[in-house]
Amino acid sequence: MIPYGRQDITQADIDAVVDVLRSDFLTQGPAVPRFEQAVAQRVGAPHAVAVNSATSALHLACLALDLQAGDLLWTVPNTFVASANCGRYCGADVDFVDIDPVSWNISVPALYEKLLVARRQGRLPKVLVAVHFAGQPTEQEDIWRLAQEFGFRVIEDASHAIGAARNGEPVGSCRWSDITVFSFHPVKIITSAEGGMATTRDAILAERMSLLRSHGITRDVKKFRNFGSNPPAWAYEQQQLGYNYRMTDLQAALGTSQLERLDSYVATRNAFALRYNDRLAHLPLNLPTVLPGNLSSFHLYVVRLQATATRPNRRELFERLRGKGVGVNLHYMPVHLQPYYRDLGFTPGQYPRAEQYADEAITLPLFAAMREAEQDVVIAALGEALS
Repeated sequence: MIPYGRQDITQADIDAVVDVLRSDFLTQGPAVPRFEQAVAQRVGAPHAVAVNSATSALHLACLALDLQAGDLLWTVPNTFVASANCGRYCGADVDFVDIDPVSWNISVPALYEKLLVARRQGRLPKVLVAVHFAGQPTEQEDIWRLAQEFGFRVIEDASHAIGAARNGEPVGSCRWSDITVFSFHPVKIITSAEGGMATTRDAILAERMSLLRSHGITRDVKKFRNFGSNPPAWAYEQQQLGYNYRMTDLQAALGTSQLERLDSYVATRNAFALRYNDRLAHLPLNLPTVLPGNLSSFHLYVVRLQATATRPNRRELFERLRGKGVGVNLHYMPVHLQPYYRDLGFTPGQYPRAEQYADEAITLPLFAAMREAEQDVVIAALGEALS
């Protein structure tokens, strides 16, 4: 089976992890701050906070922005559930904004219209989670302008998008957001096995997330409340109710090693995407469109079935491709139609573009270590399955 995504592990990665295994620190050592510094430098952000998953990073980002019960978080239905769940972890209500029919990211016009209605109703969101779906950057400048006009905070869920850029600005610089979150799951652009990171330009937000990722405990004597000017060497203080969201040095070493190949990985993924575009153009499919000014990291290559009388339906096509050894997938089933969110009152028909997308979409295999021969298998299988 050719998977839709797969990590690429080199001898350099293995050596980096082995070096940590032979060191004095498996966790809470020097490898994590080294990884944070490398990512911050790569994306042009002053601060980076490494954690054990992007889900944890989203949660910490919401906490740092003081999202709480009675507040409202908005995101898109076309995303992994963590983009919405992070609001629920904080006790906030969650709502959704439909997607753009071309980019499959959040629709800025739909966001603007929903904000106008929300302002009239006195129920504006406190936080918007803007998702860079499949590695395509959102129209982040426009979102940021709306944030200033309507007074909400912005988290970029860039779990798919490290290495991407918008008008030359690296995703993660936070030029047009408060916090950006990355994922280093094995199917993502680079991996730390499991892991995530939040970047920000705000030193206070970075400090809040750093404190909360490790039980809310500090060993910084300048911040102590219970001790005088000469605390004992063993002193520490829990100052907030935090979590054990730390990244290990093993993960950080792997991530740092992988980061050195980020540009190569993104270039390879874009080359495979262009090759798909060329060889699939004659099929009854809608292919992904990269917006002007965007560099996509192409975490995913998604096609949508066109409505024709002769084509198989999406489930038939999915099963035919799986039967031919092509590990297609679906990204994503709409979040608002998951049973948990239906129990909160969401119903079919509320976000028609996201729902139509989910009825038509199939994710094809794409990963940095893919071979052209494997891609040719996918292309041939797709052509046969559609005939």
